[in-house]
Amino acid sequence: MIRAILVDDEQFALQHMEKILTELGTVQVIKTFSNTQAVLDEMPQLDFHVVFLDIHMPGVNGLDLAEIIQSWNKDVYIVFVTAYRDYAIEAFELDSIDYLMKPVMKNRLEKTVSRIQEQLQLNDILSDTAQQHPSPALKINCFDEFAVYYNETPVKWKTAKVKELFAFFISNLNTYINRDMIIDVLWAGVDYAKAKIQLHTAISHLRKTLEANGSPGTLTFSSQSYILKLHNFQCDAITLERVLDEHDAVNRTNIQQYEQLVQQYSGDYMEKNGYGWATVKAQNLRQKLLLLLQNMIDFYHDNEDSVKKQHHLQLLLHYNPYSEQVLQQLMQHHILAGNRGDAIKLFYDFKKLLLEDLGILPSRATNELYESILYAHES
Repeated sequence: MIRAILVDDEQFALQHMEKILTELGTVQVIKTFSNTQAVLDEMPQLDFHVVFLDIHMPGVNGLDLAEIIQSWNKDVYIVFVTAYRDYAIEAFELDSIDYLMKPVMKNRLEKTVSRIQEQLQLNDILSDTAQQHPSPALKINCFDEFAVYYNETPVKWKTAKVKELFAFFISNLNTYINRDMIIDVLWAGVDYAKAKIQLHTAISHLRKTLEANGSPGTLTFSSQSYILKLHNFQCDAITLERVLDEHDAVNRTNIQQYEQLVQQYSGDYMEKNGYGWATVKAQNLRQKLLLLLQNMIDFYHDNEDSVKKQHHLQLLLHYNPYSEQVLQQLMQHHILAGNRGDAIKLFYDFKKLLLEDLGILPSRATNELYESILYAHES
């Protein structure tokens, strides 16, 4: 059974929500609250999985209360219940699991409860897996800026070139790389004899660093080539590639995992490090992300989850800012949601971006979509 508390300053809304949740047979309402102070007072003594929370309340509003609850217990799920659409995206960014519009319909609530059940089951699986396979001590972040941690402590590098050399090996993990190729890429323009000495020095420092951080003997040399083979490590970019290669369709069984992967994509592959050799891989990973986001958007559309659809459309446009196809999708989404003003603002911002960055104007199709909004309003 899912254990829930309900928070709403409207007594009728509380009774209605408790009634339909009880009718579902899978939710136990352990407490209802009509003011936020009572929640803050009693919350530490209660055992619950989810809170159904109204946003508009006197005193501490629902958004602020949600932040307090999540800081107290990050494992509690938040479901916002409100008569106002204005807070949908803000609510989603607070990592709420769903957003319900009043009056809440039983069939819509069933979808929410099903989503909570799926997440609780997934958490049980992840918990069992974590107990069987402890979290790797070596963690490698490649998105936005290359960073390596051992037991949550940043790894210290002898020089910036040693760090770049390790990044290059991570980009070519489990692959033999000819020594001269490494020199050509990382020591371009340096006299070959000097570059060879610098490579050997960097290799020596890298091996010592790996040994000091729990990975001895992982970098080996054979037939004029080096290879790095790591074990028991975690890398955000490698995980993203593996998951995308294993799953070609977005569905209910993997959507939560995809959402977590998208959250980890904080920027392009090693973007802030300025490694020219990483550009091609960065472009490939970005294309995979764009495809994943579009598939997730289609999934949310099919499952009538307009809040997450809008959030991921905005993400897709952020990572693909000149795409008129994405722009048109987001404009149409705003129109269907009754947010005509947002659609118009989106068009003007996009037009300004194209003019300033590329010196061009939106296409005929985009202009026609914009004009249809204006004509519809005038009629």
